[in-house]
Amino acid sequence: MPSIDRPLSPHLQVYRPQITSVLSILHRLTGVALTFGTLLLTWWLVAAAYGAEEFGYAQAFLGSWFGQLILWAFTFAVFYHLANGIRHLLWDFGWGFEIEQVRLTGIIVVAFAAGATLVTLIAAYAVGGA
Repeated sequence: MPSIDRPLSPHLQVYRPQITSVLSILHRLTGVALTFGTLLLTWWLVAAAYGAEEFGYAQAFLGSWFGQLILWAFTFAVFYHLANGIRHLLWDFGWGFEIEQVRLTGIIVVAFAAGATLVTLIAAYAVGGA
């Protein structure tokens, strides 16, 4: 079979990361994180149904520094995935494809996710729930 000289597809290292690619990857990662976070929530609820001892184990884990870190990350993932999902919905309607709009909405999505996470966690600590 003769060799055909075709150009090769460039590797990821050729391209400089752009806000659209980074946010797209983050959207996928937060989707996976939400799956595992939902499993964690299910474990917590099932532990509560099984009794005080099992619930105590779940509470001890979620109250640890590592459990708190997971809850912070899960909270950010919820807000980011929600905001970026709305952004994608707007794209489905044909709005926001201009380069400046893409950059601006990307920044808004990240700022909303960070701000909403911070407000939620401040409220949780103020009430004494965390």
